Amino acid sequence: MFSTLGLFRSLPCPHHDSCSLQNCLFSHSLNTPEPRLLNLVPTPAPRPQPVASSSSSYPPVARVQPLPKPINIIPAKRPAISPVKTTPASPEPPRKVQKLGPTQKSTTVPAAARTESGVPILRVNAAQSQVALPVRQTMLKTLYEHFCVLYQQLLPANPSLAADHALKQEEEVYSKSTKTTYRHAVIQCVAILKRRPIPTSLNDSSVGTEDEIASRAEAQKQIECLRLTQDNLRHLIHTVDELQKWGYFIDVPPEEGGTQPSAEGKIVRCDRCPQYYLAKRLEEADQCIYHWGRPYMTRIGGEKIRMYRCCQRPVSDGEGCMHGPHVFSEKDAEALHSRQAFSFLQPSTPDNSTKLDVAAMDCEMVYSTGGLRVARVSVIDGAEKEVFDQLVQMDDGVEVIDYNTRFSGINQEIHSQATLKLAGIRSALDQLIDSNTILIGHALDNDLKTLRIIHHRCIDTALLFPHKAGSPYRRSLKDLTREKLGKMIQTGSATEGHSSVEDAAATLDLVRWFILNKAKSAILADVAP
Repeated sequence: MFSTLGLFRSLPCPHHDSCSLQNCLFSHSLNTPEPRLLNLVPTPAPRPQPVASSSSSYPPVARVQPLPKPINIIPAKRPAISPVKTTPASPEPPRKVQKLGPTQKSTTVPAAARTESGVPILRVNAAQSQVALPVRQTMLKTLYEHFCVLYQQLLPANPSLAADHALKQEEEVYSKSTKTTYRHAVIQCVAILKRRPIPTSLNDSSVGTEDEIASRAEAQKQIECLRLTQDNLRHLIHTVDELQKWGYFIDVPPEEGGTQPSAEGKIVRCDRCPQYYLAKRLEEADQCIYHWGRPYMTRIGGEKIRMYRCCQRPVSDGEGCMHGPHVFSEKDAEALHSRQAFSFLQPSTPDNSTKLDVAAMDCEMVYSTGGLRVARVSVIDGAEKEVFDQLVQMDDGVEVIDYNTRFSGINQEIHSQATLKLAGIRSALDQLIDSNTILIGHALDNDLKTLRIIHHRCIDTALLFPHKAGSPYRRSLKDLTREKLGKMIQTGSATEGHSSVEDAAATLDLVRWFILNKAKSAILADVAP
């Protein structure tokens, strides 16, 4: 033990006579004064104390005031937490047990992630899925394998088609099923996939998920059931000012027409390259190096570049990718009138009960020594029934320079079957349509110009569905048909070209789609508050 320093000998023991310690640190002397501790509260001045006698064994110490008794702060006890009991009078149940509605099913997010075998990976929240995620992934793999078999002819050109449709199909089945019916629903879907015919193009009816196919079938049924008449089309007829704005000719030029059917031997400008040349027949024509595809704007490395659709080469390269003869076309009304005369359709009379109220028209053109000439005319009625489809001979003195087969679908062998010249074609058309007929087409002004017809009752799908950049830009018929109708047209090769009957039917269906969808939107907008 350590020896004490005696620092507390001048302080009386707080236990006094009851102290049981053998070596107490405090004093047990009766003469030991009470200590006076520091007090934070002001106290009165101390009274004078008598001086201790010299016989005391301890030296006198200054008497200080005692400290106030310490205050023991006892922390308050926390009240016991009792479970919350709900009563019928409670406005709502406790938050922890309150139901917030049924758990929503997770949504499949199509992702580019694939396994090594190409099976897409299901990207969903496992905690929110009512069906175990491994089960759904297994069913997705089964769907993917059957879509691969179904799309075996489409996958080389569309490698992600099977994976995308498998993801969509699995989500469709999951959204309509429960935990107990999910697996059986997938098996039924696989059985339906096995019965589908193998598609050869994206336009086939067997391409897509079950909901997509059903939706397309329903939309097509509605379109086919809608018969176009003057009553439901009258509000879509373009005004004369609108037609003139988009390049339609609204009057017959005053000069005599048809005086110069051919421009052979004259200086004209090539449509394919910005050169002037002497118009010649095919066997004498000079060769032209050109691009048949139109330029478009794209972004490469953060820089905007104009590229040709035909060869994917920049416009700045200049050099063409195709070789062929120089060709020309004319835009001026007087120049076209001098090649072949313009005229109005015959006026409507009460006796013309056999004339069509509505007709969709499309033409195919070829290049000649007289410019761009019509080589095929197709007309269908408002019920999409083909009523006219004829090839057109060139007029006397006019020779074909280029059949433009990539777009017209006409070659020399096919064109040799033509029996009527334009005058005969016009006479045949006069038996079908008159000035009261509503003509429907896409960029219909070009067809009317090559037929040399002036008509004011027109519905142009290029105007119904305008380009976002406005005039003079126009959306292509192929893009509109794919976007609005879910169909692919003009899929022929460079030797097959387009079909004027198919294009005319597409314009008719686009007008039907416009009536069914835009009319509904207008009605909803009118009744909205």
